[in-house]
Amino acid sequence: QVQLVESGGGVVQPGGSLRLSCAASGLTFSRYAMYWYRQAPGKERELVAVITTGGSTNYADSMKGRFTISRDNAKNTAYLQMNLLKPEDTAVYYCHARVASLNFWGQGTQVTVSS
Repeated sequence: QVQLVESGGGVVQPGGSLRLSCAASGLTFSRYAMYWYRQAPGKERELVAVITTGGSTNYADSMKGRFTISRDNAKNTAYLQMNLLKPEDTAVYYCHARVASLNFWGQGTQVTVSS
């Protein structure tokens, strides 16, 4: 059974940092591209960042320079380092694994940026 378990969310002040983790099990992690998405209340889910099996990364424009996606294949874990957080970054953050027609989602972790 495939599981993606996010952790690391919480409440942080504007300008602060958080690191999210996505621990994967039940799949060959190194074969999957890993994504982070987020969904704010009343809004559609949006792509935050992606890291390929080869380690190439891409980011949504509003996250460039502030967020960093990474992966550790030995630990079956993907990360999202978030710096200079803004109130508009408040959302549930989801981990997503995809290869060919296979894709899996985590349950999400809440990030709240508020003073």
